[in-house]
Amino acid sequence: MSESTAAEGAVARRTSSARSSTRRALQAIDPHDALITTPLRTLMRRAPVTVPPTASIREAAALMREQGVSSLMLLDGGHLVGIVTDRDLRNRVLAAGLGSDRPVSEIATIAALTVPLRATAFEALLLMARHDVHHVPVMDGTKVAGMITATDLAAQQSTSAVMLAGEIHAQQDVEGLARASARIRQLQRNLAAADATAYATGHVITAITDTLTIRLLQLAESRLGPAPIEYVWVAAGSQARAEQTAKSDQDNCLILDDRFDPAQHGPYFEALSRWVCSGLDACGYVFCPGDMMAMTDAWRQPLRQWKAYFRGWIEQPDPAALMHTGVFFDLRAVHGSARLFDEVYTEALQLTRSNSVFLANMVRNALGRRPPLDLFGRISTPRAGKHRGKIDLKMHGIVPIIDLARIYALAGGHLLVNTFDRLDVAAQGHEVSEQGSRDLRDAMEYLAQMRIRHQVRQIDAGEPVDNLLAPAELSNFERTHLKDAFHLVATMQDVLGKRYQMGQF
Repeated sequence: MSESTAAEGAVARRTSSARSSTRRALQAIDPHDALITTPLRTLMRRAPVTVPPTASIREAAALMREQGVSSLMLLDGGHLVGIVTDRDLRNRVLAAGLGSDRPVSEIATIAALTVPLRATAFEALLLMARHDVHHVPVMDGTKVAGMITATDLAAQQSTSAVMLAGEIHAQQDVEGLARASARIRQLQRNLAAADATAYATGHVITAITDTLTIRLLQLAESRLGPAPIEYVWVAAGSQARAEQTAKSDQDNCLILDDRFDPAQHGPYFEALSRWVCSGLDACGYVFCPGDMMAMTDAWRQPLRQWKAYFRGWIEQPDPAALMHTGVFFDLRAVHGSARLFDEVYTEALQLTRSNSVFLANMVRNALGRRPPLDLFGRISTPRAGKHRGKIDLKMHGIVPIIDLARIYALAGGHLLVNTFDRLDVAAQGHEVSEQGSRDLRDAMEYLAQMRIRHQVRQIDAGEPVDNLLAPAELSNFERTHLKDAFHLVATMQDVLGKRYQMGQF
């Protein structure tokens, strides 16, 4: 088995484990919920209804009436090439006055979203809510297994997470989105009560953030008109890594097609990004203190400029460049043309892989964030100031692990950005030992869970949510494990530091 295949297998196992954890957590929230564990294969009640793309619109409509379905799949040589729905017949044929003798491919949605047969009804409904679609082809590998519709899923019960995603999509203004987003804290509380892992909690909370972002972009386009050129909205930081909690600011950027003309297109994208970023702020995702947002001119640029940014950061890793890499090497496309994102990020990873000078500077920068331990290995807290007696679990516990995982991923040129996934694939690629990877994953889970429970206590008390924990309030057991986690992180930092000093990249 190749390293890449083994790595993909490890990530698949963790993804499967996380999916199971998410299901168990949400099942505990609502034990009557059928969507969580219902496999899509159990909802496939009929063979796929298909037509060739050369069939006429009239033939397609007649087949839909004959079969009693609201959609058809277009197959060419056994391969799915698109779908057509009753809404397409209304909007693209009748309303547009198009002749019914035209090929059905002219009104079809090409490269439609799909869902694998092994997925659950929960995953299918979440996909529909995110992208405002009501029909999704179900695939068994490359073979079409059938079609799942919103009507099929409406007959099942729903989860709070899916209901929230659906509610978000139904909103028509920022005020409505802000009201819906206020329920995210309760969702985190419910997940914690159900013993969801930090990995699963991060994915569920981030899925809601993605839904909010997509809906804001849809509303922005409805106000401003369709985008004049292709673009992709890209999440950075914790949203990109799918590691969000109820306490998150926003980090994002915009990659524009190289046809971008500042005079012609600039005002549109400035208005769009400002409207979306302001909407996220209204929904509780406060503006990034460092202005690393799409509404900032520097982070709303065409493809060629983004490529130049990454080349500059990698080839000349000065302090400012290293600060930017800590944000912009954790990226994920959320909405728009994923092609633009893939082109930028793939090229950047090719430049970082085994780049000893760049990686050495990344290590030096990462070692500046150490766990809060004194010379005697005891947990150290400030003795004065507003944070007296408290530690920042995120900045001094979780972020150092994120930094380590990022360096491993860049050294191996791995595309994954979630910290757990990066640690998995890095062990397979020998950027870190298997034991080191397991230890760091366990430390990450423990610290992230402690952070989540701390925030839930604040939510229950009606207090503002933060990342500041007072070790004195923990049990001896908890403090011991917290100290062990910090020691492990410090040790792994030292190991990486020695590799840097010896030039072993």
